[in-house]
Amino acid sequence: MAAVSAIEADSLLVELVATPEGRADPYPRYATLRRLAPVHQSALGFWALSRYDDCQQLLRHPGVGKNFSGAANSLGLSEEQRAEQNRFRNDRSNMLTTDPPDHTRLRGLVTRAFTPRTVETLRSRIVALVDDLLDGFGSGEVDVMDALAFPLPVTVIGEMLGVPAEDRPGLRPLVRAVTAVLELAVTPDGLAEATTADMRLQEYFAGLVAERRAHPRDDLLTKLIEAEDKGDQLSERELISTAILLFAAGFETTTHLIGNGLLALLRHPDQLARLRADRSLLRPAVEELLRYDSPVQIAVRTAYEDLSIGGHHIQTGSFVLALLGAANRDPARFSEPERLDVGRHEGAPMSFGGGIHFCLGAALARLEGHIVLDRLLDRFATMELVGGQPTYRDSLTLRGLVDLRIHFAG
Repeated sequence: MAAVSAIEADSLLVELVATPEGRADPYPRYATLRRLAPVHQSALGFWALSRYDDCQQLLRHPGVGKNFSGAANSLGLSEEQRAEQNRFRNDRSNMLTTDPPDHTRLRGLVTRAFTPRTVETLRSRIVALVDDLLDGFGSGEVDVMDALAFPLPVTVIGEMLGVPAEDRPGLRPLVRAVTAVLELAVTPDGLAEATTADMRLQEYFAGLVAERRAHPRDDLLTKLIEAEDKGDQLSERELISTAILLFAAGFETTTHLIGNGLLALLRHPDQLARLRADRSLLRPAVEELLRYDSPVQIAVRTAYEDLSIGGHHIQTGSFVLALLGAANRDPARFSEPERLDVGRHEGAPMSFGGGIHFCLGAALARLEGHIVLDRLLDRFATMELVGGQPTYRDSLTLRGLVDLRIHFAG
């Protein structure tokens, strides 16, 4: 029976990682995987965790890290392409892909800009930005992804970092192309596009750094340059890579929080009505939307020592997947987890990860989510989906919509 369960579990993982159907609708597969093999050693070359407590234990464990030099390469890649995939995996120039002490040093340089107290000072500016965007909606059909979900967070992080407004739209497709390398199964075409996009992003931000050196401003990029100049051990490569990471992460996941969250509410009109009637539910509602359809579905770690998780022995050197989307629907952690409940008070979801790599921008994403929902409910009496069901991007690690067409009425 155990062998049968292992085969079924691997089949589910293949569907999740390598098929459009699995990536588009992962939650039933997560549920089956959690029931059959919640801590599973896959023949694909990694362990997979699908329970909340197990995922938390992994991400908070001091004996894990982000060295993926021995990870299996995606199928269908040439030797040259495998080398390129490993270049992305082993980039040690930003906090996303490093371990302490470099991670501690790099994160420490920007942490103060993203604390809850600092982020709260941005509230009035974010409200004004949302209102300006909503002024363009009128009464009619709008693609919310292009008209709100992207321009809001990219403006916020663009202003914080110092990326000129006229440059931001052109950087969007480059960021999207680079995120393909976060997927467990990267196609040759996807890898080639990511490589080209990465080169263009490196060139752009190298130019922006040079411009800021010549003409400092009151922005985060200037502060990072000044930190380097003061001897905080930030190399030019680290400076550029950190700027790219902050810009990309500052809008990509929040864009999907807004899109996924609005779609969930529109598919559950009773919960939308409940939130409209009681704005004190805004804070738990954002947490619930993050839990219900998380923008980030997977976090990966390498075991630097032998681990014991969920009664299983995971050997040193193993690669372990924390399936965050599965953890967020673990019935041992959340009651009736398949049900959307904007008044849920059962603790934070795992959508921002955990441990030392907990999402730096969590407070900012939450604030933007709160304000968007509040202002939409203030401005529009009705919101209805248009043209059938929207399409999700063909990716699993980052989950978000291609478009979201909504009819708004006053």
